[in-house]
Amino acid sequence: MDLTSVRSARVTAARRLAKRSFRGKERRFLAEGPQAVREAVAHAGGEAGRTLVELYATPEAAERHADVVAAARAVGAPVLTATPEVIAEMSDTVTPQGLIGVCRFVDSPFEQVLAAAPRLVAVLAHVRDPGNAGTVLRCADAAGADAVVLTDASVDPYNPKAVRASAGSLFHLPVAVGVPVEEAVAGLRAQGVRVLAADGAGERDLDAELDAGRMLGPTAWVFGNEAWGLPEETRALADEVVRVPIHGRAESLNLATAAAVCLYASARAQRAPAGCRGITPS
Repeated sequence: MDLTSVRSARVTAARRLAKRSFRGKERRFLAEGPQAVREAVAHAGGEAGRTLVELYATPEAAERHADVVAAARAVGAPVLTATPEVIAEMSDTVTPQGLIGVCRFVDSPFEQVLAAAPRLVAVLAHVRDPGNAGTVLRCADAAGADAVVLTDASVDPYNPKAVRASAGSLFHLPVAVGVPVEEAVAGLRAQGVRVLAADGAGERDLDAELDAGRMLGPTAWVFGNEAWGLPEETRALADEVVRVPIHGRAESLNLATAAAVCLYASARAQRAPAGCRGITPS
């Protein structure tokens, strides 16, 4: 057993990555559970050519997830065994899964996102809840988005809750962090991307946009705060403010659900041979 004391220097160093200031200083974060660690191993990045710096595992978890441990060793990441108590001290969850990886930051420069000529982008402006941020990142990945941009007013995507909620998607697509929303919108628009602000009080209806065939081109969706949406100055930056229609009696949709609807609407329209248009009754 490599680690048996919760007071060891390694445990202290890993535990302090729960704080944003330490993560930013060291440009490292924690990925918990076999899924996140597996994706970190597969991600090619970091100054040493790999994202996973080191892996901590209980003997039971190392045996149960032998493939993940073997993959970590194969890319040169040290694997240290630890007692359940040590893993619990490092973990941010109530019931740790026994595997915790220390990873290098994986975000991409915003200029690199623009240079790739993206067709579908999610911009998180003023999103403060890490679970929501991670879930939107997962939705963007599932919808085939080319990138996710988190503005300087949004939560840190390396927050442990955000990393868990992304379910590995943090490692799948470019993520730009700390971009002022004005810079994000201006940069995307300069690349020919139509910028749409998602807001329940939007003048445009998502269904009408689809029926009119206006969702075919490169699109960036701007999503706002969970409680109060997008401020007027952010709405004013967009080409259009679009609402998801409510056909039933629900008052509204939560952020992640609305983001999934918008992103999939764009993905469907961009992939359809003739666009996504309404059917004319015969």
